[in-house]
Amino acid sequence: MASVHESLYFNPMMTNGVVHANVFGIKDWVTPYKISVLALLYEMTASKITLPERRRLNKLILPLQQGPDLTLGQFLKTVEECCPQTAYAVKLRLHEMADGELKDMEYFFSTLPTPFTAFDTEAYKTSVVGLFMRHMLLAYNKLSFSQVYKLYKSLQHYYHSHYAKPMDGQVPALVADDSEMDLTSIEDTVGDRVDKEELDTPLHESELQSDNTPSRGPLSQKQAEYFLARQAYLLKNDENKALKPAALQEELNNMLKFNPDFAEAHYLNYLNSMRVQDIFLSAHSLLHYFDRLILSGNDGKSNGDEGYGRSLRYAALNLASLHCRFGHYQQADLALQEAIRIAQESNDHVCLQHCLSWLYTLEQMKGSDSTVLTEDSVKMAAHFCLPYLASLGIQSLVQQGATQGKTAHKLMDALKDTDILHWKHSLSELIEISLAQTTSIWRMYGKSTMSLQQAQLLLNMSSLEPVNFGVQQNNTEGFAVVLCHLAELHAEQGLYGVVSEIILHLKEQFPPHTQHAKLWMLCDLKIQFERHMNEGKYHLAEPLVTAIAALNQTEGLYRKAQVLKALNRNTEAYHILQQLQARCEKAKCTEMVIRVMLSTAELHWESSGFSTALPVLLQALALARQHHLQSLASETILHLAFTQLMLGVPEQALNVLHEAIEPILAHRAVMDKGRAMLLAARCQMAVAGFKPNRQGQAADLRLAASALDTLNEAAAYFSQLNCKERLRDVHYLQAQLHRSLGQILESNKSAMLFRLLDQELQSPAPPVSMRL
Repeated sequence: MASVHESLYFNPMMTNGVVHANVFGIKDWVTPYKISVLALLYEMTASKITLPERRRLNKLILPLQQGPDLTLGQFLKTVEECCPQTAYAVKLRLHEMADGELKDMEYFFSTLPTPFTAFDTEAYKTSVVGLFMRHMLLAYNKLSFSQVYKLYKSLQHYYHSHYAKPMDGQVPALVADDSEMDLTSIEDTVGDRVDKEELDTPLHESELQSDNTPSRGPLSQKQAEYFLARQAYLLKNDENKALKPAALQEELNNMLKFNPDFAEAHYLNYLNSMRVQDIFLSAHSLLHYFDRLILSGNDGKSNGDEGYGRSLRYAALNLASLHCRFGHYQQADLALQEAIRIAQESNDHVCLQHCLSWLYTLEQMKGSDSTVLTEDSVKMAAHFCLPYLASLGIQSLVQQGATQGKTAHKLMDALKDTDILHWKHSLSELIEISLAQTTSIWRMYGKSTMSLQQAQLLLNMSSLEPVNFGVQQNNTEGFAVVLCHLAELHAEQGLYGVVSEIILHLKEQFPPHTQHAKLWMLCDLKIQFERHMNEGKYHLAEPLVTAIAALNQTEGLYRKAQVLKALNRNTEAYHILQQLQARCEKAKCTEMVIRVMLSTAELHWESSGFSTALPVLLQALALARQHHLQSLASETILHLAFTQLMLGVPEQALNVLHEAIEPILAHRAVMDKGRAMLLAARCQMAVAGFKPNRQGQAADLRLAASALDTLNEAAAYFSQLNCKERLRDVHYLQAQLHRSLGQILESNKSAMLFRLLDQELQSPAPPVSMRL
């Protein structure tokens, strides 16, 4: 079931992923790259281009202005993807300046339309383009003659380096002497130049689109802010488009080397460390973020002395969430108590509400009943008009109610009320969580059709998040949960080709180093395990048990018992099932308790203890019905019907089976449908008076004919899964039933199919009467 609390990106000092930084003191320069951007703007105004191309170029302007300096090749390639004609014109304009004389560059600046002199230009004074052109023209006019000459030489070097072959793998520098381009300096003195080189050493940033491009170009304050804002947004919404963890770490280390007190870089370092589950570095960076935030005084500017305490309590709260993420519950509890204490001293009700929400989340993680705490949190969040926290609390209550056996209509009514709140306040993240949670609840109740509908609704929903940097918010935990449900639902129907495509998409969308990768890893392993078990390839299923246990110990133990039971190591399987049942009863994992009971009953069958299996099955049925788990209730009824058949009451077994056959055919897996039809055929054969391994006709020919039709349907289901062991059982019964009815040709055909499968499997067939 989808988790209802995921606040790892919560940061009171960040708004919509935009990092506010003003600590570098790095000055902007007039660079050849900026001249290339000016040439692009000039050609956009002077030339006639189509409307789609103009739209693409307009979307490209802001990243080109605020992003890092690109090489000429990268710049021209970027523009050419939007408008090849404009890219050629820009290249020609730069060629005229670089291969001409100094006066050609001066002529370009003199003819450049400005927001003040050219009234017919599209570069309005208050537009992004207008402000950029104004800034560049003012900066150019402040340069001395020697600086203009150095700018011209830099432009020539910038242009010709694109066509020159790099030697020994070295990338030519973009600017020969950036210190001469300092806009705040008019005097060209050696002493001032040395001081500038010591104090204003430029940062460097690697190519955002390519991890193999070495560091290049100066990084100004605005470029640093743009870089941090972009990476923070991508880490939150589409991690695959962000820099790789190692590349991003290198860039952040480079920033922090020149300015260790850059608080926002520490916070981005914390998010990056969380991607690779680095406990030490993530905690280290988080603490440094709040320390630097306090030292820089940014927090206290708007809040006075209160800013210091605010940073402290939110630092403790973020630290508590970090320890919760890694399962350090004792450390999380200590940090949370510290945050509560500071918030109470400051009378900060909002922070106290966040603390309360994490308090009941922590209690849930530890396995305690946190219903009362959750209800209190919902009431207080509604009182203080905090819809996000109130909705999280209601979703948490729904999750607890589902595990405690609440009826479906009550849970769905609660989720419907929260959905109204979500749409009212445009809380798209909570809408996704709600749909994923609804999918999980319907799946738990055994309603596969409703589960599939809710999953498709989420996958086809348009996100309410603003689309920045070309990102769609589709890498959240909710998407991972519903895709895993879709994979399991298709696997249950034997559509393994579709399953492979879904798993491949999950691997691309959630790489192994991401935080939600464990969901699809466990899902993929469980599907492979069930497939091998259905096909009777126990030697392939056994190695998967260790991998499953590494991700989920409870699932690993259960599947280990299944493999041991299939290998006839019943004593070992029984001990594991007993340990697993005690653990799950303590953790109140009802679904697994029922599955363990069913496996225990199957072990009783192996020793012909059908009467001893009845109490276990009746207890499992009562538990399933108490918690409204229709899927497990139908499975239990199948086991009860088989037990009654073995105890010699086939009429009663057939009546019991009719109760479960409809939900099984409507919602269960193909394997369960085949088993149910095979059991129904055996009950019909027993009621008809058919005696296995004996000559003579059945007493009721109508029931015998019906049993043949049922066996044919069961064979169709088992063929979908390539379940040869079950098919061998079906052909065995078909051969005997045809012979009992005097149909010799059909009997011989079924006997031949049985013989072929028996030779292929090369394993002794267990008695058909001893397994479901």
